[in-house]
Amino acid sequence: MLRLARELFESSPVPQVLIDPYADKIVLANLAACALLDRSLEHLKRIKLSKLFGKSISEWVVFTEEVLELGQAWTNKLVFVQEDSALLKVELSAKSVVVNDNAHLIIDFQDLKLLDQRRMEADRVAHYQSGIGSWARMNTVFQEFEKENHLLLEAAGEGIYGINAEGNTTFLNPAGERILGWKAEELLGKNAHEMLHHSHRTGTHYHIDDCPIYHAFRDGVKYSIDNEVFWTKDGKPIDVEYTSTPIRDNGEIMGAVVIFRDVTQKRLVQNRLLSALNEVESLKNRLEQEKAYLEEEIRSEFNHTEFVGNSPAVDAIQQQIALVAPTDVTVLISGESGTGKELIARAIHESSARRDRPLIRVNCAAIPPDLFESEMFGHAKGAFTGATSARLGRFELADGGTLFLDEVGEIPLSLQGKLLVVLQEQLFERVGESKSRKVDVRVIAATNRNLNDMVKKREFRDDLYFRLNVFPIESVPLRERRQDIPLLAEHFLRRASKKANKPYLKISDDEMEKLLAYHWPGNIREIENLMERQAILSSDNQAHFHDIAKDEHRPDLVVPKALDPKKVVTEQELKDREKQNIISALIECHGKVFGKNGAAERLCIKPTTLSSRIKKYKIDIRDYK
Repeated sequence: MLRLARELFESSPVPQVLIDPYADKIVLANLAACALLDRSLEHLKRIKLSKLFGKSISEWVVFTEEVLELGQAWTNKLVFVQEDSALLKVELSAKSVVVNDNAHLIIDFQDLKLLDQRRMEADRVAHYQSGIGSWARMNTVFQEFEKENHLLLEAAGEGIYGINAEGNTTFLNPAGERILGWKAEELLGKNAHEMLHHSHRTGTHYHIDDCPIYHAFRDGVKYSIDNEVFWTKDGKPIDVEYTSTPIRDNGEIMGAVVIFRDVTQKRLVQNRLLSALNEVESLKNRLEQEKAYLEEEIRSEFNHTEFVGNSPAVDAIQQQIALVAPTDVTVLISGESGTGKELIARAIHESSARRDRPLIRVNCAAIPPDLFESEMFGHAKGAFTGATSARLGRFELADGGTLFLDEVGEIPLSLQGKLLVVLQEQLFERVGESKSRKVDVRVIAATNRNLNDMVKKREFRDDLYFRLNVFPIESVPLRERRQDIPLLAEHFLRRASKKANKPYLKISDDEMEKLLAYHWPGNIREIENLMERQAILSSDNQAHFHDIAKDEHRPDLVVPKALDPKKVVTEQELKDREKQNIISALIECHGKVFGKNGAAERLCIKPTTLSSRIKKYKIDIRDYK
């Protein structure tokens, strides 16, 4: 008896399998199941059952749980993956059974497309058996429609075809033949959905129950659709807009008339226009951010690129610029603060092939560590709290141009690796995105610190240092190019006088001797500031530097004596003492405010508190770098 049952199971025309849902495997499968799944029984027993369901695995899990809970279930939402990777939509019915004290599932499944065809055939047979008279009346309705509208159908530039209540084509006009590539006689009597509308644009099956054309005569409502495809005789999809209008006879719906037009070219133009608009919007956003950045740069003090001086040091720098500017190699400019490192970077950029794209400057010392990635690489909308819109980073803004990393030695060690990857690969990801973006950026870095010493102390990555130090340029201090001091003083005094709307001041020989004797710890920035101060303070046409040798024109650089702890001081004296104490810390830390060995750490206060006090006392930290 058991053998007979086994033979009946194996020879059943309905594909059946016995599965162990907990072991995720097939225990038995009959011949019909092996044929439909295109696999041998041994292969089916060997593989994991879940692999057969591909992307519909989640629906399979829900279905098995339903069978185990209720004892039986049915679904037509699952898809099997066949041996050749083809997808097979199936209708499943399953029942829970106990085998050797363990719950198993016996499952019947059939090809859903084949079932649909059989059901449609059964409907046609039933309709035929319901009476030849009804069919004849339906056919007559469409014959009369075609006869009455013959001239209109012939002249129409749009495709028009009719379908009866069974979904079969009853007529097709000449325009429809031209658009679809079918002759009318090739479609007459055949199911229009299976011939013209069987799949979505992606190639996935378009079930007839979801088709608006058939809803028209089933619901008695007109449908207008503008975003679907019909399939031509040679198997190509065409974009169409169509309306499906029900046809009635004595109140009974007999079918529908479909009017359609090929909008492939229109859709192509729309897509191109949309793509162009998206590109314009992207460029607009980029230009707006570039504009904001460049406006900020214009307001900065470094808004000129001319070199002033004729010393050997200046000549050597200009020769180096001429050599490296035409290339795309990375440049590392080192030197004391105020020696014109940014001026060198701008000269390299303006002499390069990238001059028509912007030079984007990043002050690495001013970027908080938690905002470094966002500032450098940008972020997506919603990437973090406050990211209300997408933002381009400095690398994207510099695409095609030059990125100037000022104070590169201040980048935290933990973030140097991220910068190294971008410099090597020219690839990065915005914060909150997984999409890699490629840029074409030339990098120029500058520092007033000895990066080689920092590498030895493991404060700076050696691989990043070697990546930056491809072409080093040393920006010499002003005390080593004293012959340029008269030219610089004249240049900055002339510019400051013009800016202050005053007559040009003159510098006597005696006053120039004072300038030449001074050691200029603040370098070019200091001489520029001094000349601006003279243009404001001078009451005649002569510049006077009475106390420059003592640095008394910069009293804030003099470290004050300690207060007598027994002496009562005024509120103003306390404020002066606080200001002087901040200045002392800035001098000791070479103008560094944040981070390790910064003035905030030296004073044991929060960096934000120190920044607020620096602003309050109008202290310029650049004077102490």
